[in-house]
Amino acid sequence: MKYLEIKNLRKSFGDLEVIKDISLEVEEGQVVAIIGPSGSGKSTLLRCATMLETMDAGELIYLGEHAVWTGPDGKAVLAPPKQLKKIQGYYGLVFQDFNLFPHYSVIRNVTDALITVQKKSKEEALAIGRDLLKKMALSEKEDAYPYQLSGGQQQRVSIARALALNPKVLFFDEPTSALDPELTGEILKVIKDLAAENMTMVIVTHEIAFARDVADHIIFMDGGVIVEEGPPEEVINNPQNERTKAFLNRFER
Repeated sequence: MKYLEIKNLRKSFGDLEVIKDISLEVEEGQVVAIIGPSGSGKSTLLRCATMLETMDAGELIYLGEHAVWTGPDGKAVLAPPKQLKKIQGYYGLVFQDFNLFPHYSVIRNVTDALITVQKKSKEEALAIGRDLLKKMALSEKEDAYPYQLSGGQQQRVSIARALALNPKVLFFDEPTSALDPELTGEILKVIKDLAAENMTMVIVTHEIAFARDVADHIIFMDGGVIVEEGPPEEVINNPQNERTKAFLNRFER
């Protein structure tokens, strides 16, 4: 089943066209990694997919339900608010800079949306939150505050928070870019574990070896377009496009 479909997405900021007619699909259980140089449009694509940015034109479809489409005037049209709220429950996003509430404890960061958005009881929310913190090896940190945690621990809390809402698709925007190299491994392990559980994920990353190891499908972007895409063994190990080759030659593979 197609969990996510993006068709003919366009996005500009002023006169700068950042996304130029991009289309992609993500199947249930698939892990898609998006790689490319800074400024290639990777994060903007992710922000449009999660509706943090408004698309200029194109279609955005989750589980067969349209969130955005192009109207007769050629501009993007949003689904009605009730439909949009339902669709927004289908996905979660893990930010590169954690985005935790500094004045909330770890457990409250994880459970707050369960109570305020999904209207679960405090008892049920706590049970879900504690299960996820255990999964993230953070049970002993539930009463701590973000400033008391390492960067890797904060990112694991943010992953637990995203998982708490039971999304169908989980997006990661450069999940290790704010971390020291020694902390990167623990986050990559968490993502690999989620992939082993068949979690559907879209990951913008600069970790090329990790993308090759964890993803089913690699997308290489540059200049607001998809330059090359396919299985990791083709795109990363045997790229065909000269721009892809030039980019990957900078990395150990």
